[in-house]
Amino acid sequence: MRHVLLADIGGTYARFAVLRGDDLESVRSLDVHAHATMLDALRSFLVGRAGGIQIEAAILAVAGPVENGRCELTNSPWIADASELAREFGIPSVRIINDQEAAAWGLPHFGPSDTRLIGPDTPVTGAPLALLSPGTGLGMACLVTGPPGARVIASEGGHATLATTTAHEEALIGVLRRQFGHVSAERVLSGGGLVNLYRAIATTDGIAVVPRTAAEITRAGLGGSCATCRGALDTFCALLGAFAGDIALHFGARGGVYIGGGIVPKIVDHLPDTAFRERFEAKGRFKRYLAGIPVRVIVRPDPAFLGLATLARSDKP
Repeated sequence: MRHVLLADIGGTYARFAVLRGDDLESVRSLDVHAHATMLDALRSFLVGRAGGIQIEAAILAVAGPVENGRCELTNSPWIADASELAREFGIPSVRIINDQEAAAWGLPHFGPSDTRLIGPDTPVTGAPLALLSPGTGLGMACLVTGPPGARVIASEGGHATLATTTAHEEALIGVLRRQFGHVSAERVLSGGGLVNLYRAIATTDGIAVVPRTAAEITRAGLGGSCATCRGALDTFCALLGAFAGDIALHFGARGGVYIGGGIVPKIVDHLPDTAFRERFEAKGRFKRYLAGIPVRVIVRPDPAFLGLATLARSDKP
């Protein structure tokens, strides 16, 4: 029986599991900040496992651009190096891929309970599928099918300049521009981005607010206990809808746009009550084009492992 180590490594959590033949073991999550290096985290996972089995191969999905089997994670000091990992742990084959690339491979395999539909269920069969994942950062990728077989396009589009539509949004981005210089989509559409919006709204409104984390802003916004938190949350949803619509146009993703990450699944019940879908479709002459594209929020736990297991089973190069 072949044993393949699978990992999904972001800026906050590193998740590991072993694929035994066709069976995926339970996923174990480790805090990135509790381990100095990726080697330390992987060592902790392997030591903590029972059985002491030999790992024949490893596929690690990491949050950052991968070049020649190596990645310096965008929102973490960790470095993933395939050669180093293979040498350190005696694994014959180690592959490093972008985390969104891994997740995108799993999109065609989601079941009915794995996603929540926002908008019409009218996908174009065989058309590209786009993926956005606001979390610690903002990742994205696209799955394209064709006669040679499916391919995934990994992208760093989360670092492209964020566009605005309203004067209010422009004022908020102006605040952030003075702070950061360049305001990418990730500066707003991420956990840290939600905090940035909260602070920017307080600045433009001329009010003092208590410091809050993204999770605290979300809870207070949903609970209605803080108007600034609710404003930040609803602005986040509106800008996410506009950005998702842009991505649908960029990739021609008429098969659907999927939204993962750690933020949106937690607010999926609130999302239809915001300007998300309206802003997704508000593309002038291409409103009808966007109106038919389904958006699905991924609610499946650890969805990247579906794509990682797909790659491991198929031995895709």
